[in-house]
Amino acid sequence: MLTKYEDKMEKSLSSLEKEFATIRAGRANPHILDKIKVDYYGTPTPIQQVANISVPEARMITIQPWEARLIKPIEKAIMCSDIGINPNNDGKMIRLNFPELTEERRKDLVKDVKKKGESAKVAIRNIRRDANDFLKKQNKSSEITEDELKDYENDVQKMTDKFIKKIDSAIEAKSKEIMTV
Repeated sequence: MLTKYEDKMEKSLSSLEKEFATIRAGRANPHILDKIKVDYYGTPTPIQQVANISVPEARMITIQPWEARLIKPIEKAIMCSDIGINPNNDGKMIRLNFPELTEERRKDLVKDVKKKGESAKVAIRNIRRDANDFLKKQNKSSEITEDELKDYENDVQKMTDKFIKKIDSAIEAKSKEIMTV
């Protein structure tokens, strides 16, 4: 009965983890390009589908398009994105050099991580509310008893606590990763 709510909570958590993957923490991470789309024959297409992306060094990502004509559109897409890195293009491939993060920038990133984590917690709590509303309706229409209602509400709370704890540990891990020099 409560599996659909648990699935929703699971999706909220995995969405947060995907979002955390796009936050760079000093090292070059190809996932930073996940949200960037390039115009490929009139269709917005993820860079990963039109180019080979590799990390030859800890602070560099190289992007080698499969079609040479895509160099300029990929470069433009990266410049228009919010990753804050200027691409270097040698005609065959694009290089993204990641500078060392300053202490202030790290603290800003940690604040951002905590804000995203808070949003995920709010989403989990909203799912809890929806589940409890559903259970109360079930009780009103005499599909479940008062005792069953209490038991299910307890289960929903335990499920909520479990996911909040997972979010807290994800925030903790990402913050530690960002602050590690």
